[in-house]
Amino acid sequence: MADNLRIVRVVADYQFGTGAGLALFPETCKFILSKNGKIRQILDNGKRIATLKADSGLLTLSIEGARRLKNAFPFPKLRVVVLDEVSKFIAEGKSVFAKHVVAVDERIRANDEVLVVNEKDELLATGKVLLSASEMLELKKGVAVKTRQGSE
Repeated sequence: MADNLRIVRVVADYQFGTGAGLALFPETCKFILSKNGKIRQILDNGKRIATLKADSGLLTLSIEGARRLKNAFPFPKLRVVVLDEVSKFIAEGKSVFAKHVVAVDERIRANDEVLVVNEKDELLATGKVLLSASEMLELKKGVAVKTRQGSE
């Protein structure tokens, strides 16, 4: 088990930045393994924190995992900020359109896992970015973030 914890912490640090592994995965984590023994899901206190994707070897976040990262990293790291007026729809799990993005962590690249927050930095969702940071701010059409899980 200690090896599994070390593995997911290293992946998290690589994917989200130094410190993400400790922020996401405390010693109390449990692992759901695939039939061939590979890590698939990481749970803590019965809640899914993240899933380790077999195809990429990277993590996808649950809303609980997103909360932990939001608390661990200062604004605007890992965040896509949307207009307050669309907060309700995003929290329900709807996709984020480029025209609603008002700010973004400039280090975000297409296909990154991100936190979607409103202008007050309240967590709305977690998802996968389809555009680069600059494209999200420049484009006025199209989906910017495919939401995986909303906060509601």
